[in-house]
Amino acid sequence: MISSNAFNYINILDKAADASALRNQAITNNLANVDTPGYKRQDVDFESVLVREMGAYQAKYKTTSSKVKRLNGNLETLNVGSYTDAVGYSYRIDGNNVDVDTENVELAANTEKYNGLIDSMTSEFERLKLVMK
Repeated sequence: MISSNAFNYINILDKAADASALRNQAITNNLANVDTPGYKRQDVDFESVLVREMGAYQAKYKTTSSKVKRLNGNLETLNVGSYTDAVGYSYRIDGNNVDVDTENVELAANTEKYNGLIDSMTSEFERLKLVMK
């Protein structure tokens, strides 16, 4: 974490990119275990954590920038881990609930999200470089 107000958005984007990379690992693990009897798919949900933490400030009329600035004071609240999705659900006899097509679509979408986050961080750094000239 970079402790300067100029990096508030970059810090949040960094946390989102980390979560996206973790989600990529979970999805590829799901695909690797598609034939493992009883395996339950894993997933990562950063978006819900971010929405919860941004809304936790009860600042209905505050700007997004002020919420991000306040959230930067404790970025550990944005740490996420994987969870088991639909534990009791399986449409297969062997108890596995991984669907290859769904996982491939999720992997493609998550890859696009990760690339977008990296592009956004690059743009933020470019803006900072422009200001420093």
